[in-house]
Amino acid sequence: MSLIDTPKEIRSGESLDNAVLDHYLKQQFTDLRGDISIKQFPDGASNLTYLIAYENREFILRRPPFGRIAKSAHNMVREAKVMQALKPVYPDIPSIFTLHQQHESQQDIMGCDFYLMERLVGIIPRKNLPKELSLSTEQTKQLCTNVLDKLIALHQVDYKKAGLSELGKGAGYVKRQIESWSKRYQQAITDDAASFDNVITWLNDNMPEDVATCIIHNDFRFDNVVLNSENPLEVIGVLDWEMATLGDPLMDLGNSLAYWVQADDDAFFQALRRQPTHLNGMLTRQEVIDYYLEKTGIVCNDFDFYQIYGLFRLAAIVQQLYYRFYHGQTSDQRFADFVSAGKYLEQRCLTLIANHAQGSKT
Repeated sequence: MSLIDTPKEIRSGESLDNAVLDHYLKQQFTDLRGDISIKQFPDGASNLTYLIAYENREFILRRPPFGRIAKSAHNMVREAKVMQALKPVYPDIPSIFTLHQQHESQQDIMGCDFYLMERLVGIIPRKNLPKELSLSTEQTKQLCTNVLDKLIALHQVDYKKAGLSELGKGAGYVKRQIESWSKRYQQAITDDAASFDNVITWLNDNMPEDVATCIIHNDFRFDNVVLNSENPLEVIGVLDWEMATLGDPLMDLGNSLAYWVQADDDAFFQALRRQPTHLNGMLTRQEVIDYYLEKTGIVCNDFDFYQIYGLFRLAAIVQQLYYRFYHGQTSDQRFADFVSAGKYLEQRCLTLIANHAQGSKT
């Protein structure tokens, strides 16, 4: 069915050793029949995602990117264990089947940690919805709020009762994030990149206290959810838990809004769009904020800080990827012009800061 998200051929330089992986999997799962087939889901810019298929079973394999990566980044072991811990209290997470920890194993399967999880077969709403999926304005609005409700439900999980107090450091999250992302950006800066000095200074000078501590996803977007192909308004899964932790819910919402390109945004921002938030019926960023605050009961009279933080954090992520390309650590051409995206995001931050100083609502 064409609506269902399907993998593509594997990108150059990102292939796996079929024979080695096949041998390993048939040791782990003795019921596997037939030859191994490997394809790749090509849209992610961080960890790599593959579909492993046999005659009678399918798996999703997640591994770090190839090439040199930061020591603390792309932690497959943490991601898998977070998903396993959250599954009982937040069921919209794929089941983990096996976790391979390279340092604990005598088998060198692919020189890194990786895990295999359940494939949730459905629609992933990427940059554009599938052509075959025709939603009315009202249906699009319902889809939008259904997706937001999954973020709200995550933030309302009682992490203490669920035994997840060790998921993150909790209180002081806002301060830690500003310090951490400022450092990460400065470490990844290249000669042709935006400085973000004024933005970093403003964020440090305007940090609010944490409004609460809850489980946060840290990368909640439309292209990280799976929709039921029989009922496309129903969200059946949430993916990509690499950065999930305990933190401030408004910081999580600010992260999500950094990707929220709406219909009236300028051409450059439209070119960066990765999810279908431009469609008639999708909430605007301000409507998302209003909806979230009303549903959660959180009081926030000024959301500017969180929007500026989200854009800056996105710029830091983009710059880290560009840094790898700039220094020849990856040949992935998708990253070649990320420096321009960073410069644009700096100007977007500075505009919001100027508007904030004038007391205008963003």
